[in-house]
Amino acid sequence: MKKIFSILFISATIFISTTKAQPVVNHITVYVVDLNTSTSFYKDAMQLQQIPEPFHDNRHVWFKIGEHTQLHVVSGAKEVVPHDINIHLAFSVPSVEDFAKHLDSMNIKYGNWAQTSKEPQKRPDGIKQIYFQDPDGYWIEVNDDKF
Repeated sequence: MKKIFSILFISATIFISTTKAQPVVNHITVYVVDLNTSTSFYKDAMQLQQIPEPFHDNRHVWFKIGEHTQLHVVSGAKEVVPHDINIHLAFSVPSVEDFAKHLDSMNIKYGNWAQTSKEPQKRPDGIKQIYFQDPDGYWIEVNDDKF
């Protein structure tokens, strides 16, 4: 009986510890000066799909950035402030080179981490990446990670 209780206790402990859900990203927000300019950037330059937002107050625009993940663009910032490249949004695309051509067609400046070359840089794991800024100076990485 003691052995059966021990097996049941261990089984229950394993079940409970493996069924705890870890948090997942729901949305990321950027606070912007000019909502129209930022909306155009994320729609046209980033090619994100705009989705309905519940506020309907002309201060919010939402974009789909994953199966269940959104980018919320919220107006109200008083000025563009400097942002460090270490804090950035990262997106994956099939081809960094093709995406760079798209940025070139829109005259958007991009480069490696140090912003000394337009050539994509390679991370130690072989993933190519470029960096650029949105109209409010938020840094964006685009890479070719396949997960």
